[in-house]
Amino acid sequence: MRKMFQLLFCLSSLAPLSLLAQDADLIIKNGKVLDGTGNSWFYADVAVKNGKILKIGNLSNWHATKTIDAAGLIVAPGFIDVHTHIEGDEKKNPIASNFIYDGVTSVVTGNCGLSEVNLGKYFAMIDSLKLSINVAALVGHNDIRKAVMGSANRDPSEEEMQKMEAIVKKAMEDGAVGLSTGLIYIPGTYSKTIEIVRLAKVAAAYHGVYASHMRDEGDSVTYAIEEALHIGREAKMPVEISHFKLSGQQNWGRSKETVPMIIAARKEGLDVTIDQYPYTASSTSLSTLLPDWVLADGQDSIKARLARPAVRKEVVAYMIKKLQRRKLKNFSYPVVASYKPDTTYNGKSIEQVNLMRGKKHKATEEAETIIQMMEQGGAGMVFHGMSDQDVKNIMQYPFNMFASDASIRVYGSGNPHPRGYGTNARVLGKYVREEKVISLEEAIRRMTSLPAQKFQLKDRGLLRDGFAADIVVFDPATVTDNSTYDKPHQYSSGFKYVLVNGIVTVEDSKHTGARAGTTLKLN
Repeated sequence: MRKMFQLLFCLSSLAPLSLLAQDADLIIKNGKVLDGTGNSWFYADVAVKNGKILKIGNLSNWHATKTIDAAGLIVAPGFIDVHTHIEGDEKKNPIASNFIYDGVTSVVTGNCGLSEVNLGKYFAMIDSLKLSINVAALVGHNDIRKAVMGSANRDPSEEEMQKMEAIVKKAMEDGAVGLSTGLIYIPGTYSKTIEIVRLAKVAAAYHGVYASHMRDEGDSVTYAIEEALHIGREAKMPVEISHFKLSGQQNWGRSKETVPMIIAARKEGLDVTIDQYPYTASSTSLSTLLPDWVLADGQDSIKARLARPAVRKEVVAYMIKKLQRRKLKNFSYPVVASYKPDTTYNGKSIEQVNLMRGKKHKATEEAETIIQMMEQGGAGMVFHGMSDQDVKNIMQYPFNMFASDASIRVYGSGNPHPRGYGTNARVLGKYVREEKVISLEEAIRRMTSLPAQKFQLKDRGLLRDGFAADIVVFDPATVTDNSTYDKPHQYSSGFKYVLVNGIVTVEDSKHTGARAGTTLKLN
């Protein structure tokens, strides 16, 4: 009888071990887990099944179809890029390799007031196409305005205003995460604050975010910040200020003035955050060098205005004055990223292009070259003109996210800004590892849980049981951005594995071709 009881006791003590043994599709073992909260790393295994994180902990007795050994590596949530412009490039490169190789598993597009107007149709296209990344979208004010009013430089009528409100309402019902503005671009620049407030209130009713490329990021930056904050207050909604920076040498050091404005607004109770790309150059259209009034009503109207000698003279004077404000003698700071009429211009400054054309080495001649390029349809540009110290000051603000402000790159096409390839790797390599501006834990929080919270991506941004298995595994000692201004088409290195919705999309630093992304909708 005693032996029988001993046997039963032994069997009962073994039973829990057998019950604990479970199966998973994939287990990541031996890694240092940074869960996205900002807390310090801890050793743990991560089990994935059916696209979700099944369990985090000591899983030594678990079984899996596939095992990844992450010894010496960081295991973190997939990065969320809150400021992108992928519209129009999805079909060109659906594996989104520039984002995936930089650890990005989800993007928010539709920024700067630029988006598809019919987001229901857009989301259906994305889900049908299948990208390697997840996609959330804002609805853009500029394209809404164009759909109703064209590029007219005037206030909307009440009927037009109601049509724009209806577009925002439909976009929010279709799953938009908020409303974006690009108040430096045509036709957004023609709108008054009250127009934006009315549209923002529609998005606010669906708990959306107001994301703004402000009216000015240089001399009038404090006014522009106040306008963005005012819109958030009036609409009673969260605010995201895009690519927070100071443009122009004359504004270097003013981050000591602008960041405290955000701090004060948060103390007041306004849910305001910012995002930033970790570079001292911006990238946008050549048209931003010209006065807004010249750009109204489309390309034919632009050409007609510029054909008038008096207008041309006024535009040249305007550009020279802006150049002098920057304390520069020549247009060396704008560099061509993409110019369709002549691709030999790509990678060259306006100063260099002007000399290529055989013109005199004078700013007035360079301004004329800019006008001529605009008459040929304009160009995508990279603008050098920010201070690295301001970049660091802004980076240290805790409610600041990292964003590329980039599209899905087509490898080898044009001479684009390197931020489209290396934003996250640059933060992790240059600003965390080398310069120690912020900690690794803090950088990961800014790339994961903070953007997920801001844009209400409810099961993303953290390594948690039951969350979507968007996961990056990288080497903190070697992660590097390889893309440069001279040679931008270079992928980041150091990301060993990337999972999107539980599917291995990068394995041993190579894209598998997997396209497991989905649309991320607010409702």
